[in-house]
Amino acid sequence: MRGFTPNEFNARLSKAQILLQKSDLDCLLVTNEADFRYFTGFLTRFWESPTRPWFLLIFANYPPITIVPSIGVHLLKKTWSGEIRSWESPNVSDEGISLLQDILSEFLQKNGRVGLPSGPETLLRMPLVYFNQLRSSLDKLHFVSDCEIVKNLRLIKSESEVKKISQAAAIAGRAFSRINEVARSGVQLSKVFRDFQALCLDEGADWVSYLAGASEHGGYSDVISPAKDAPLVAGDVLMLDTGVVYDGYFCDYNRNFGVTEISNRLSSSWDRLQEATEAGKKMLIPGNTAKQVFFAMNAILQEGKKRKNSSGRLGHGLGMQLTEWPSFSKYDETILQVGMVVTLEPIIDIDDEKILVHEDNFLITANGPEQISPQCNPKIPVI
Repeated sequence: MRGFTPNEFNARLSKAQILLQKSDLDCLLVTNEADFRYFTGFLTRFWESPTRPWFLLIFANYPPITIVPSIGVHLLKKTWSGEIRSWESPNVSDEGISLLQDILSEFLQKNGRVGLPSGPETLLRMPLVYFNQLRSSLDKLHFVSDCEIVKNLRLIKSESEVKKISQAAAIAGRAFSRINEVARSGVQLSKVFRDFQALCLDEGADWVSYLAGASEHGGYSDVISPAKDAPLVAGDVLMLDTGVVYDGYFCDYNRNFGVTEISNRLSSSWDRLQEATEAGKKMLIPGNTAKQVFFAMNAILQEGKKRKNSSGRLGHGLGMQLTEWPSFSKYDETILQVGMVVTLEPIIDIDDEKILVHEDNFLITANGPEQISPQCNPKIPVI
């Protein structure tokens, strides 16, 4: 089913209001796309335009209000049952700021506390000059951290959210199963990228927001570069890492393919990657921390190395954005909970210049992890 039932949004709002009251906050000010959509269901690619800010106020003791440019009102009415206030935009001198000020003055008393998502991986999506104007004009209010309310709500996925992530993963899986239609020795990597995205769309993706990868001999140098025009050649490893979007939710996993042949050294590294993934899966248990998952994988990836140079992180959260909280790194103390959707992404050095990466997606349950992305081949497939 596309979208969500009203019950989904009512539950999110109710939880947010309870947390606001517990945190002694009078309202949340939400400005970025994913957080705005989480509470409203407002799904549009129009966020690609930086011209207009969008605002959502979630009050602890009043119904929420959206403050949006007029171009968004028609679509918002289809997804949002709350109050909508709008302004004509673009208006360089006043992009909804005076309207936002008026509403905050109307509903909040002196010394009212306005929470904004403020920690890592958050975004204040309005010009700084507007935010400074907002604070100076409402100097009797306090703009403070949201105490991670939005983060903690979004960490745990509902059953409906998991279904959408699973659908995205299944779409990418069907595209990966057709890789021989678009990739072979002699085909330019840039063409493989374009044609693979077409396969994803053909299999049901709404769009392919992210596709990265590489094709190099015996491994690859990095995993974020745009595709080059160089053709695939025998001995290359082709890696595609895709973020397919279905109804506003991402999958994020990769697959590796050998071009014509696979060396013994590469096969051995692949086996180590799978061993590290299994070690990470065993740690995806409620109550464990994100860094415990990291250390379980990293111990295998670094085994036998003279220099213990670990990667920054070996996986992350997943959902409405390609990467979400937590990070599987040695610093992240986030406690794993039932309902989190995460990736495991071990990376291993082939030599001083080349690496190999594997990534899969999992749901954390009371009984351990459930894999969301399709099972990968136990050996690297050859194309």
